[in-house]
Amino acid sequence: MPDLQQRVDELLESHDPETTPRAIFLGAQYDAGLAWVHFPEGLGGLGLSRGRQSEVDDRLEAVGAPRPDVARNAIGLGMAAPTMVAFGTPEMQQRYLRPLFACTEIWCQLFSEPGAGSDLAAVATRAVPDGDEWVVDGQKVWTSGAHNADFAILVARTDTSVPKHAGLTYFVLEMNVPGIEIRPLRQITGEAEFNEVFLSGVRIHDRNRVGAVGEGWKVATTTLNNERVAIGAGNEREAGQIGVVTQRWRRDPCVRTPGNHAELMQWWVETEVTRLAGERLRQGLEVGQPGPESSAMKLAFAQQAQQVSGFALELAPEEGLTYHDWSMVRPETGSLLGHGPGFRYLRAKGNSIEGGTSEIMRNIIAERVLGLPPEHRPDKGIAFKDVPR
Repeated sequence: MPDLQQRVDELLESHDPETTPRAIFLGAQYDAGLAWVHFPEGLGGLGLSRGRQSEVDDRLEAVGAPRPDVARNAIGLGMAAPTMVAFGTPEMQQRYLRPLFACTEIWCQLFSEPGAGSDLAAVATRAVPDGDEWVVDGQKVWTSGAHNADFAILVARTDTSVPKHAGLTYFVLEMNVPGIEIRPLRQITGEAEFNEVFLSGVRIHDRNRVGAVGEGWKVATTTLNNERVAIGAGNEREAGQIGVVTQRWRRDPCVRTPGNHAELMQWWVETEVTRLAGERLRQGLEVGQPGPESSAMKLAFAQQAQQVSGFALELAPEEGLTYHDWSMVRPETGSLLGHGPGFRYLRAKGNSIEGGTSEIMRNIIAERVLGLPPEHRPDKGIAFKDVPR
């Protein structure tokens, strides 16, 4: 096998990073096994350790090579791809992974429902078999980017005669088939990156089922753990909300008071500890799939984003009183940092909901990491159809 840097050299020699269109360059990167080097050969990887991906990314970024549009296809890159490698059929892997990495096909996530947000296992959207197809009816909510998506990862109930965790099945859904209605959900920021999605008689072929019938919870758990790693484990020092604040500190002497200095150092240290913990978590992934520890990363990220965005308002209170155009827009990406400090403060409120609420993260940490007694669950062991609602 050629050396990793030799592969990067060959990619750059055959595809000029300054003139090659993004989709073509990323497709070639995938074909060279440089998309996710820890994925298997033939699926955008080389079967190497996860940590070696930084060798590829650093080199490509240094020469200004096109990069995946993470902001627009975060669900695909961070959640659908690792789930597809873990549970998808070979046909699925060959069909979806390359265009997913090239971002020519955008993905969204159809998990949460109005009555099953924090309790994902309580989803009521039904998928009923009909020959070699499934007919899906139900409603999903808080679907980021559904208005831009080509495909969705979907969890639906296929058996109501068993307890809630056992009756779920996981599918890939084409977002342009008949029976799908997407409605915007306007947020406190004025934007509508979230959506509610109505499914009425939507037909999915059984070849688009991921994993076995009734094992949707197992597949979804892998997806969610990868999501929480992606949300909570940034790998750049002073990225995110703390990066915005430190930039302001360096360029504006007026904010450099002793009190502000003490608070800035407190939050810089906490976010740096979280970053380093994320590095350790990613190294732990070398020996297995993400575990419940990823919930701690997500919880810490949400708390810090909200606190640091509030501190940014304290540094610039006059800027917090102004706001950009509040007319509703349907953004192409869900930006956590866009616009001014007022926008960042409001947008950060969603961090403790998306990807699993902070309350649920605390339960997971308590029960599955610390080994504390679980909460009482009155629906445990009861068939889903018999649970009062």
